[in-house]
Amino acid sequence: MNNLSSSKAPIRVLLVDDSLIMLAILKRILANTPEIQVVGTAINGKEALDRIPFLQPDVICTDLHMPVMDGLEFTRAVMERFPLPILVVSISVQKEQTANIFQVLEAGAVDIMAKPRGVPGAGYEMDAQELIGKIKVLAGVVAIRKRWKEPHPPVPPALTQLTSLRGVPLSIIGIGASTGGPQALEEILSHLPGSLPVPLLCIQHISEGFMQGLVDWLGTKCQLKIVTAETGILPQPGTVYFPREGSHLVVGSHGRLECIDTIPYEGHRPSISVTFKSLALHYGKSAAGVLLTGMGRDGVEGMRAISQTGGTTIAQDEQTSTIFGMPKEAIAANAARYVLPLPKIAPALLKLLNLDADTHTP
Repeated sequence: MNNLSSSKAPIRVLLVDDSLIMLAILKRILANTPEIQVVGTAINGKEALDRIPFLQPDVICTDLHMPVMDGLEFTRAVMERFPLPILVVSISVQKEQTANIFQVLEAGAVDIMAKPRGVPGAGYEMDAQELIGKIKVLAGVVAIRKRWKEPHPPVPPALTQLTSLRGVPLSIIGIGASTGGPQALEEILSHLPGSLPVPLLCIQHISEGFMQGLVDWLGTKCQLKIVTAETGILPQPGTVYFPREGSHLVVGSHGRLECIDTIPYEGHRPSISVTFKSLALHYGKSAAGVLLTGMGRDGVEGMRAISQTGGTTIAQDEQTSTIFGMPKEAIAANAARYVLPLPKIAPALLKLLNLDADTHTP
């Protein structure tokens, strides 16, 4: 049998959208990419569901709002019958749509992005590259988690005994994530109490137009206060700060938050490493960094900076990561002191803060 990792077969994509114009735009974008093959289209979820068995797609791109069967119902059906990586390609989240779009992620979709612009130009090219890049990442969701047959890097111990760390004076927690991150963040933040004695800074790589929607959605799931950071404020306990869209979030020299528009770091703005480095610089050993699921290596340098100052670093484990990219790189760089499955991260943070996980988690 041929090794899947060496196969040159193109990524088979099924496009689902009730707009024939949008289907044409998506097909045009993908037509010039030899690594991707559009194997079929459908104008609603029911039609797509019927076609999956004989089209055998590797990735599904679906709209959210469709007649007959919408993207949410479709995603639930796919996850139940034919589990496949799903990319939701929809309009940017407005206030009234926040719940719907992030419910699709809860139902099993892997990622979201705004519908690409249809007129060739600078914006069109950026949208096209984003779509192609996301499809390539999603195509590897299953393969990446089954492909690690080479020797693993040394894995730090599981955070099973924290008695030696009780009394660590944590002042702030940073959490970074990329693909699969919204679901992982919801799992962690929803299991932390509103009375948490430290602030959290969260960096999530997400498509333009969806950051505020993520903040609003998480706010309905958590006891913690979830907000978009404002330059000049002091981070408060029990509050989770996300960066303003398109900016880095850092702690400045006087301990106040700053949203800065400097150049992207390793291709990202916001960058996990930029935020984590500022935590290491300002808080030293009283900072903690948590690196979650995602492709690439953003966050690795930031985790190393926190570790080198004596702070606590935790990486999500392979088994529970949608994409074991960023955590794996941090482990390989000896930047992650502990490696934990996702459901164990919130309890571990509570123990580090000398809080009883059984008492403080819902």
